[in-house]
Amino acid sequence: MTKSSAKQAVDVQGLIDVDRVIHEPARLAIVAVLAACESADFVYLRNATGMTQGNLSAHLGKLEEAGYVEIEKRFQGKKPNTLCRLTDAGRTAFKQYRTRVAKLVS
Repeated sequence: MTKSSAKQAVDVQGLIDVDRVIHEPARLAIVAVLAACESADFVYLRNATGMTQGNLSAHLGKLEEAGYVEIEKRFQGKKPNTLCRLTDAGRTAFKQYRTRVAKLVS
């Protein structure tokens, strides 16, 4: 095995080990937006990611199930408002994901 093929084997293993919950492009977009702020409401996330309401809701559910996102349903006046924030586990997972991907592409 040459030095180049050994590095490729390591790169492939790195891809296999990446956090698949975050790696999905729509969820990666959500996590990236939430990592840049303390919290964001559903409408802001929908606009920032360009997702449909149903698609965003489904992906937020996956992230919440994984313990990466906390969702708070509340009212602002008489209007319902959904507030989303990364949990500590979500911030840690996103940091680890970015570190792993950075190693793979360098």
